[in-house]
Amino acid sequence: MPAPTEHLPADHPLLTLLQRHGRVLVAGAPGSGKSTLVRAAAATLAARGQACHCLSADPGLPGIGPPGIGPPGAACLGRWEGGEWRLEAIAALATLDAARFRLPLVQAVRRLAEQAPAGALLLDAPGVVRGAAGAELLPALVQAAGIGALLVLATDAASFPLHEECRALGLETVTLAPDPHARHPGKRRRRARRSDDWDAWLAQARETVLELPALALTGAAPPRSAPEAWAGRQVGLLDARGDTLGLGEILALEGDRLRIRAPASTGTPRTLVVRDARRGRDGQLGTARPQAPILDTPEPDDTPAPLESRDGPRPRADLGTFTATLVNGVFGDPLLHLRLRHQSRSLLFDLGDPGRLPARLAHQVSDVFISHAHFDHIGGFLWLLRSRIGEYPPCRLYGPPGLAEHLQGLVSGILWDRVAEKAPRFEVGELHGERLERWGIVAGDARPSPLPSRPAPGGLLHEELGFRVRATTLDHGTPVLAFALEPERQVAVRKERLEAHGWPPGPWLGTLKHHVLAGEGEARVRLPDGTTRTAASLAQALLLTRPGERLVYATDLGDTAENRRRLVSLARGARVLFCEAPFLAVEAEQARRTGHLTARACGEIATAAGVARLVPFHFSRRHITDTRRLHDEIRLAFPGEAAGEPAGKGETD
Repeated sequence: MPAPTEHLPADHPLLTLLQRHGRVLVAGAPGSGKSTLVRAAAATLAARGQACHCLSADPGLPGIGPPGIGPPGAACLGRWEGGEWRLEAIAALATLDAARFRLPLVQAVRRLAEQAPAGALLLDAPGVVRGAAGAELLPALVQAAGIGALLVLATDAASFPLHEECRALGLETVTLAPDPHARHPGKRRRRARRSDDWDAWLAQARETVLELPALALTGAAPPRSAPEAWAGRQVGLLDARGDTLGLGEILALEGDRLRIRAPASTGTPRTLVVRDARRGRDGQLGTARPQAPILDTPEPDDTPAPLESRDGPRPRADLGTFTATLVNGVFGDPLLHLRLRHQSRSLLFDLGDPGRLPARLAHQVSDVFISHAHFDHIGGFLWLLRSRIGEYPPCRLYGPPGLAEHLQGLVSGILWDRVAEKAPRFEVGELHGERLERWGIVAGDARPSPLPSRPAPGGLLHEELGFRVRATTLDHGTPVLAFALEPERQVAVRKERLEAHGWPPGPWLGTLKHHVLAGEGEARVRLPDGTTRTAASLAQALLLTRPGERLVYATDLGDTAENRRRLVSLARGARVLFCEAPFLAVEAEQARRTGHLTARACGEIATAAGVARLVPFHFSRRHITDTRRLHDEIRLAFPGEAAGEPAGKGETD
């Protein structure tokens, strides 16, 4: 049974306004008692035999309770019946933030207000009463819902922050002191109640798979290249007219397939609304941190130049979609930074000394591929750990067996009593033969939590639209992984053709490239002039497509026949091979004892693999004053292009 609701006296100002004007907006600061007053007015009218509807415009916590009737993340229209609100319609917003998404909220209110029958209608306004957001929302909601009068809950008219905006509307306005017992529930209680309402809404939900290419996507969805940012988000399902069919929760984005949980609905969805309402790791519904945007032009490389006298030249390689840079040069700790062009996103191969990298780059790292857990390859994890304190998606790390235990040991050495929900999170994959065993690590948890394992055929560690990363296991006295980055295709814009059409560059080019890589030739792309064309026709007019160029990274491996066989197989035909070459041939015994290659072995492996370019690195510091002999040995074994010749200043393709 619903909780009893107190009635209002016959001469209450709200009842008087309803009698005169029919539609009244109730405004007030959070915790002023708006929803309670609206319920009391509806109960009073019902006792008189009069119908009353409420339009709740607070997506963060719709006032049309009990739980399960008005879902958070939507504007809701309900009628008072049997001592409670009965939901009649919703307009999905997929956000809890009325201030940030003001225009969608106003549009939703207009749509629901048009559906409301004649008679008393109360608009329960959101508690956004300050700043530009409040000043814009109040008149917009009044106009959208056809409001005839205002009731403001404030100690006096002058103290209400939107007093002047109310005067400007020219409507009958009554100011009423809030009930002395009205209290703001507090963020924690409000969040808990909102989450309970959301769970109640999903109580009868079922899993559904949606094909994204068949649907229009609106709102502020994360980039498709970050599927982990989609999980847990609300999604609104709209029909061809834009009416809401339902509201659900995303389980996973898997390529072009979106798995969701949503109550059963009638009708076929044509549009999806995805914004920032998302279930957090604690299971509660809140607002997701904004995802880093995909940029329409490349950003300058954030990787600082090393001190030449300390680490030698810093070789680079340009693979079109990726730019790879040895952060610490040829003598420093192994750390290869791969920047994805047109995105604020980076990959790392190994985690040596990251002292020259800015914290903002750590925020953009989505995947780290660690060869093994020796200090000069994993010591930078503490930098990554500290830099990712905040509401960031989990960072994925891949490596050989035992990696999760080593990382957990580093995490457990820190006291995490003050980070709460901002604790860094990681997903760790270990390559065991042709299977990837996976764990989740959360700062503050005592041990890793198992995640579902998955097959890793041919050493496949990671795959997404545009590229994949494979690995093979080598021997260094301990298992070590070598990695191959395999872009599918390279898609470049022909600038002269873009200029010939008179179209300015912009995010639409990123959308075009995405459709081309996904094979979505019939998808429509909106041009800067407002017209649309198919991705296939635009690709033919503007884009140059060529096969992707592979990059291979290998370090810390002994010169054995099996290591050579495995590395040659992985690197065969690669555009560029980053390969260690610490010692000279005369130092072969030192190389054998420590499980490393000589410069000659490095060159021979590159020749056997038929790579186009060799980038030798991880030189022993005993050669810091003269690398000429190392390069001479490499040149004798590898006749192709080798980076970092003596006196070189660091090459760029």
